[in-house]
Amino acid sequence: MSVNGAANVLGQTTEIVLPGLVEPAGLEVRVRPTPEPGAGQALLAVEASGVSFAEQQMRRGKYYDQPAFPFVPGYDLVGTVSRVGPGVDAALVGRRFAALTKVGGWASRIVLPAAELVEVPEGIDPAEAETLVVNGITAWQMLHRVAAIRRGQTILVHGANGGVGSALVQLATHAGVRVIGTASPRHHDAVRALGAIPLDYRAADLPARVRALAPNGVDAVFDHVGGEGIVDSFRLLARGGTLVSYGTAATKDQPGSSRLPVFKLIGRLMWWHLLPNGRRTHFYNIWTGKRRPASFRTRLRTDLAEVFGLLAAGAITAQVAARVPLSHAAEALTLAESGTVTGKVVLVPDAG
Repeated sequence: MSVNGAANVLGQTTEIVLPGLVEPAGLEVRVRPTPEPGAGQALLAVEASGVSFAEQQMRRGKYYDQPAFPFVPGYDLVGTVSRVGPGVDAALVGRRFAALTKVGGWASRIVLPAAELVEVPEGIDPAEAETLVVNGITAWQMLHRVAAIRRGQTILVHGANGGVGSALVQLATHAGVRVIGTASPRHHDAVRALGAIPLDYRAADLPARVRALAPNGVDAVFDHVGGEGIVDSFRLLARGGTLVSYGTAATKDQPGSSRLPVFKLIGRLMWWHLLPNGRRTHFYNIWTGKRRPASFRTRLRTDLAEVFGLLAAGAITAQVAARVPLSHAAEALTLAESGTVTGKVVLVPDAG
């Protein structure tokens, strides 16, 4: 543990630092003075921060646009505002908000632009809300804004036991869509309980099994794997169907550039999209539209409010795989990478 500087009036902040290309055990704990929020900013006491696939890629140097090492990971969070800077409504203090950060969330306190905060409805557990920040926005936007699914359709969700996958399954079934979900056999009961028809993602005849359930093809495929398996995902589409690709998990352990697999995948999708075959392809990036901050924030706030509303109403459930204290982030990352959990591992404040 390294300690930088003395405590200030706001106390100290604990952060988890990713120092370079390390195994989970190589994460470092750092304590530093808590920063004062500036103009337009708010200081949040972090109550939950997620361990997502992005961090698994980042520690390997394989996330597309990660910052230079060292940095504090943490793609999203939920916390309570404890202080605001000039120009920010003091009424925010004491209220709970969610935020999409990309990095920085693995900390006990964080300063963020107040305009980027999305309020969490009262009565929702912070860890449960956290599982649906990046995962919920991603699933909602892919289903409704990209694929524009309709009641009675059939879709294929790869990794249906994962954070995004479990959200996709629940949101789709709630919308009256039939879901086929791939996962390891150990997760089939959990996937079935979410409302999907489970299939073994490792089965050599997986395309044939999907075809047996959807002889004319599926109306949409949601694929976070990439690699050569994306070919089968495209071939399983019905005429008029949509392939939504949102990751390159298959290449996370391959040496070389973090960007080349993404470029190759996007190039392949663009080529297929141009073919006169009645099928659409789309590479989803949650940060699309960030260059227009106002519209980006409005869309994020609108979509996350929809997801939180369904959670509050009991229409969907939060899939919290485990709650792990912040200082044990190495154990949390190891668990998330183990392939043994359903849902999302969440970092929570240390006791005391």
